Amino acid sequence: MRKLLHVLVAAAIGTTLMTAGTALTAAASEKAACILGVGGLGDQGYNDLVFAGMTQAKEELGIDFDYAEPAQISDFEMIMRDMCDSGSYSVIVCVGFDQLDALTKVSPDYPDQWFAFIDGVVEEPNVANYNCKEHEGSFLVGALAALMKQNASSYGLSDNHKYGFVGAMDNNLINSFAAGYKAGAGIIDPDAEVEIQYVGGDNPFSDTTTAKEVAMGEFNKGCDIIFHAAGGSGLGVFAAAKEGDFIAIGCNSNQNVLDPDHIAASMQKKVDTAAYEIVRQASEGTLPVGKTTTLGIAEDGVGYTVEGTGIDIPDEIIEKVEDLKEKIASGEITVPEELE
Repeated sequence: MRKLLHVLVAAAIGTTLMTAGTALTAAASEKAACILGVGGLGDQGYNDLVFAGMTQAKEELGIDFDYAEPAQISDFEMIMRDMCDSGSYSVIVCVGFDQLDALTKVSPDYPDQWFAFIDGVVEEPNVANYNCKEHEGSFLVGALAALMKQNASSYGLSDNHKYGFVGAMDNNLINSFAAGYKAGAGIIDPDAEVEIQYVGGDNPFSDTTTAKEVAMGEFNKGCDIIFHAAGGSGLGVFAAAKEGDFIAIGCNSNQNVLDPDHIAASMQKKVDTAAYEIVRQASEGTLPVGKTTTLGIAEDGVGYTVEGTGIDIPDEIIEKVEDLKEKIASGEITVPEELE
């Protein structure tokens, strides 16, 4: 297990830092903690975004933080308990739905410790939950993909109705990305066929080899514009796009700059902003524990970007995508969260 900074030290001296029965608020601590998802830093996506938000809070608010990069799901519970026992943190930020079981076990045992859960819901009075409407952002890049297909020859794409999606694993969260992408492509191209496959295995968010193989398999079936929602595994999709010379769409952060010649756009999930706000609210004693905050297009919690791509996306395409974005924000368009 890779534990960084002072997690182990804090755990060792935790009994001297926390008084039993005293709520841990800003008055007790001006430090936060973060438990990243499996795959850790360097995923060019979800984990890096959360870390960026924590770093911003440190730089702008002066609130330091410790963090951990678990090697596997079974590490989560022990890390949470170590951090809680230290009594050092105003809030412990848990990143990713795969921490659900651990947080469900741990949070009731530490009722005076505040937690923030990004990408899941634990209904405990000391947990503030933050979710995003991934399907809304995915809808926009699905529409963008279909609009590009309408000008297939301009982008070296096949003149067909085939689109690819590579997800980390087959579950409700990842399938919400797929559902939005499929709906977005379908609103522009009623004949759209979306090939949906998953990385799977023991490390679905950090297995670039399998992700590349899955993407190449979809490409060989005629899907030459592929969107990934696979965390660090998505780097394998980009490797396939470069090798097969097809178009990829990034996820969570702006991944266009990783390969501007092959990545046309990125669906954005602004968890960096969420992480920053979590730390700020915890330091002020206003963290909305016991509640769930959901961020969509209307709340500027998700979106898309073509910034940094080297692929020419004409203004008329962007205008059409922006029109769809406004209709989602106003409620005129409701994006499905589930695959049919």
